[in-house]
Amino acid sequence: MLRLLVRSEFQRAKVLCASRAVSVRCNGVCSNASAREWVRPSGAATGLKAFNSLTKQKEPLILAREGVATWYSCGPTVYDHAHLGHACSYVRFDILQRILTRLFGITVIHAMVITDVDDKIIKRSWEENVSPNVLASIYEDEFKRDMLSLKVIPPAVYLRVTENVHHIVAFIDGIIRNGHAYDTKEGDVYFDIQSIGGRYGKFVGAVDPQGEPGSTTKRDSRDFALWKRSKPQEPFWESPWGRGRPGWHIECSTIASSVFGSQLDIHSGGIDLAFPHHENEIAQSEAYHQCGQWANYFLHSGHLHLKGSEEKMSKSLKNYISIKDFLQSYSANEFRMFCLLSRYRSAIDYSHSSMVEARIALGTISTFTQDAKAYMKGQLQCRPVQEAALWDRLADTKSSVLKALADDFDTPRAVSAVMNLVHHGNCQLQPVSTVTHFAHMKLLLPDCVCVCVCSQCEGVARSPAVFGAMISYITEILDVFGVDLLHTKEGDVGTSSGRLEGVVEQLTHFRSEVRAFALARQDAPTSGPPHKAALYPERGPLLRSCDTLRKDLAPLGVLIKDRGLTSTWELTEGSESVQDEEQETPS
Repeated sequence: MLRLLVRSEFQRAKVLCASRAVSVRCNGVCSNASAREWVRPSGAATGLKAFNSLTKQKEPLILAREGVATWYSCGPTVYDHAHLGHACSYVRFDILQRILTRLFGITVIHAMVITDVDDKIIKRSWEENVSPNVLASIYEDEFKRDMLSLKVIPPAVYLRVTENVHHIVAFIDGIIRNGHAYDTKEGDVYFDIQSIGGRYGKFVGAVDPQGEPGSTTKRDSRDFALWKRSKPQEPFWESPWGRGRPGWHIECSTIASSVFGSQLDIHSGGIDLAFPHHENEIAQSEAYHQCGQWANYFLHSGHLHLKGSEEKMSKSLKNYISIKDFLQSYSANEFRMFCLLSRYRSAIDYSHSSMVEARIALGTISTFTQDAKAYMKGQLQCRPVQEAALWDRLADTKSSVLKALADDFDTPRAVSAVMNLVHHGNCQLQPVSTVTHFAHMKLLLPDCVCVCVCSQCEGVARSPAVFGAMISYITEILDVFGVDLLHTKEGDVGTSSGRLEGVVEQLTHFRSEVRAFALARQDAPTSGPPHKAALYPERGPLLRSCDTLRKDLAPLGVLIKDRGLTSTWELTEGSESVQDEEQETPS
């Protein structure tokens, strides 16, 4: 901070009148632009484009240091439970950071502030009859647990406001000395909007640009508080302007600067923070550092709405679902797929049907990977596979996914390409059926669903390698997004998941032996079509019991598929994704 203050003092003589153009170099960004013009930064091109809220259009993503992205995000105000609106924003940006790191080889250095002193925290602490520090600590810990349960990678560092007040005081003092803030006789400090002239208003239009309420001694209604004098029974810190605490906006500018200095690659947050919060961050940061462009890219996520409501999900509106309650009904994987199916900067409607859509998409992918593995093991018998076409389809999918994600992180288009690959894979995995034998079996046992190994498949060329490559790619790209196909909702428990899988394996093996016994034929001929041999009628109830067991386990998340005389199984994330129709056509 001392280094920044010295630099600020050294550059103060360079400050021009606010109405004139700013001409300063700030870590590679040289701006001769007046007012609100964005300047493309110099540095290392990434080959990606990102929608920059500063320009309201896609811009090439250029980083100050090759292979490294400095990223600051506004964290929670910890006075209550985190809800799905928060989860949607944090999960979406977690997906973006994973894409940058895993696909494009960019190291993301992410810092996040925890607002642990605020009017809402103080008010809630009075209501709960606990200290603000205790209240904030409780909800901070809960927030971090919620993020881990949603598989959000923690930032490189969390920073609390209360632990950085001394930095904030120095930052405010620097803005005052640069001529962009003033203190009042009441002990408040305000940013002077008029001092920066036409440079204010980069995000006006995002929301209604009304000024903050405050002292009547403000010079302009748009001026906002950097320091607020303390009231009775409120937390306070000593400062040159008397006892008080930081204003809301100044904490982010100070803490981001303490980590990243006078230049930031990416700043993220919900669209509701664009104005006034991010607008004010820009104003005070550029006033302190005396640079023409503090943050090069602002990425904003869209609101989460309850379906049928135009209002965003928020604590203040009392229309929220807590993350903990949500995870009682759905998994972290399902919520990620829900987020992936829309653009990160688009508003998104939450409903049971939208979550079922995400669940079905995951179920479709999971079922394909299980079928492909069964084919590789020789458990699923198919006609000859068009191997060359699948290799071409896989290469096209990889290219399409990469292009989509390089184009402002277009996850819906990327997921669509993956689902298209799954569709073409499924088309090649249709089992061979013998209609006459199937008709005979249905007449004998109308409720039984079973498959036999068909002689048509014996000796045909097989292509397991291409399906192995498809499984590997699909698993890898979903892992990039934070979706783990290897772990279901129960799988997060770890050890208990292994025990469950062992039980299901033994159960399926026992059931397969029962089915093989029931499907044994009387005096089976050594030659001729297999359907001419008759089953033992008295063993029919065993087949019906096996079929009943399969159906009863499906709603419990255990999907058993009969493949000839053997069976395979998988654990699914919910009954909606397990439909009887998904059983392959018996033969």
